[in-house]
Amino acid sequence: MKKDIKKILITNDDGFDSPALLALIKALKPLGEVTTVAPTLEKSACGHSLTLTKPLRFVELEKGFFKLDDGTPTDCVFLALHKLYEANYHPDIVISGINIGANMGEDITYSGTASGAMEAVLQGVPAIAISQDFSDDMSERDGWEYKLATETIVKVVKKIFDGSFPLSPRKFLNINIPALKPNECRGIKITKTGSRVYTNDADSHINPRGVEYFWIGLVNHEWRETTGQISDVGAVKSGFVSITPIHLDMTSHDDIRELESWI
Repeated sequence: MKKDIKKILITNDDGFDSPALLALIKALKPLGEVTTVAPTLEKSACGHSLTLTKPLRFVELEKGFFKLDDGTPTDCVFLALHKLYEANYHPDIVISGINIGANMGEDITYSGTASGAMEAVLQGVPAIAISQDFSDDMSERDGWEYKLATETIVKVVKKIFDGSFPLSPRKFLNINIPALKPNECRGIKITKTGSRVYTNDADSHINPRGVEYFWIGLVNHEWRETTGQISDVGAVKSGFVSITPIHLDMTSHDDIRELESWI
């Protein structure tokens, strides 16, 4: 009997022409039937947003490769699952990435990459978000910038396909890759999310008609020290690949009893 071909759905938040997305597609094609639905434009920091105020349209660029004009990663996964797959034949896994830049700590609440994976698990499909940390000495001309990321995702997906997804429903894996060549990486760490020090940075300008407008500034790259289980930030800074289990239950369970007494 012919072994069933695994179905892989890919999305991202950097847009359909991202070199990191193309590297991911190439790496995963040997593992199964790959379908890609990505935003037409970059949607970084769009969070788990769903487009409700305008129509959306699939644009097929080549067989199995679509851009969603003009959708978010959540739109891409939602519509792909409901319109490109038959009801009982959803993909075996959704991969969101490779994001150009890390998605660690509370940044995952902003992340379109993480939200693509979030939407998949809400729809009952196992998912992974994968992001590539960058340093100033990395350049696409060097040819190695996504090599560790692609080798890691292939290893993880193969392990899942050979066994099962390691998390229960409504949970996804968030993977962050250090800015290293494969032979420089120290291994894989299972981590918790780190804690970012946030600032409120926005530059104001005046347009030629005298109207003020704003550019939201670059995020602060400072992190708080954490104790206990190593964080995604700590692992990546130490040269490890970080894999963090993320669940969608945002309840602060430890505070329920105290709140019941307080109210």
